[in-house]
Amino acid sequence: MVPEEATGAFVPAWDRARYHLEGVGSLYVHVPFCRSKCAYCDFASGATRADDPLPAAYARAIARQLREVEETGLFEPCRTGYLGGGTPSLLGAALPPLVRAVAPHAPTELSFEANPDSLSPDLLERVREAGATRVSIGVQSTSASELVALGRIHGPERALEALREAVTSGLRVSCDLMCAIPRQTGASWERSLRNVLASGVSHVSVYPLAIEEGTAFWRRYGEEEPEFNASDVQADRMEAAEATLTRSGLRRYEVASYAVPGQECLHNVSYWTGTPYLGFGTSAASMLTREGYLALRGVAPQLPAPGDDVARARVTVMSTARQIVADPALGSLRLSVEFLDLRQAVAEDLMLSARLAAGIPGGLLGLAREAAPASQVDAVVSRACDEGLATLEGGRLVPTHSGWLMGNELYGELWGLAEGTIDTRTC
Repeated sequence: MVPEEATGAFVPAWDRARYHLEGVGSLYVHVPFCRSKCAYCDFASGATRADDPLPAAYARAIARQLREVEETGLFEPCRTGYLGGGTPSLLGAALPPLVRAVAPHAPTELSFEANPDSLSPDLLERVREAGATRVSIGVQSTSASELVALGRIHGPERALEALREAVTSGLRVSCDLMCAIPRQTGASWERSLRNVLASGVSHVSVYPLAIEEGTAFWRRYGEEEPEFNASDVQADRMEAAEATLTRSGLRRYEVASYAVPGQECLHNVSYWTGTPYLGFGTSAASMLTREGYLALRGVAPQLPAPGDDVARARVTVMSTARQIVADPALGSLRLSVEFLDLRQAVAEDLMLSARLAAGIPGGLLGLAREAAPASQVDAVVSRACDEGLATLEGGRLVPTHSGWLMGNELYGELWGLAEGTIDTRTC
């Protein structure tokens, strides 16, 4: 479990005041550049030439946007930051200045993502000196044939070398592994798990492959369920990962994340505990209270006025990387907005909290009974327990083993408490 009071992150109490916070607890920067596009990837990213000046110009544009937001006061309670992608390490010399721009707003934890092929001891040192505290390395597998099948451009030797270099750099180190992928066997999955553990990492995230529309894998497999990705294979691999990782002293604190106690990713915990956050860069999302949204609207006046019943706004950047570089002003961005009322926001928080091994806190369940009819909330809780997806433990609704493996069923039950259509706008 990750008790909220022990995370060191900005995680306010579960009461109505949470939906009226004037600042954000976290910020995210999306870096959409990669050396090549992986066969499974549906993120906003694209292959980028080594001599392309766009990435460095993009990093400078994001730093300018951060300075704009500083004027609003939204960053005052901010404690964590995360640079994701894409491949932030591909920025090279442009990465430390961007980290330096984020660091004042992430005093508790500042993470960046990296791929083994674009990471070096020198870059690790410079980024750590700039203020980063944590690196998450996309390994995915330590089998050469599996990496080729995924479209990864690094080999297993370089992946493990990068992990060891990161561990000795002084940063906290996480790595991502992917299961239920082409050419993978139970034995090769166990080897990948053991190999990354031997490097000394303190955090491992494991994800079953999702074949998303628009990817190379989608074009290859379509809507069929290939044998390597079958639901029972996914469940077997996730159970094997839990057994191997927990034997090595890591603890599952979220549906796909394991850490040495005290080494959890606080930034991700803030997402799952409904803490407001700001996103920068193409495709980046923000989640704000009504008050936070109105503050952002002061520097992005193209945002539409919220209705009287709006409790939460989700804002997504629609501008491309080139458009952001051409005109970084927040007031020039193309944005999409989703407005949620209190009931919808609480249902969303129930669903997100169910990802945590600690489950849904009693305070949030109590708030749900205020935002929606208590009888409906109690009926959902009863169904989840009757179906073996969750149990009530000390006032918390905690996912069971089945609820962990069949998370979408549990999340669907909880989101079903939302009522009405989410108001969506573009501007």
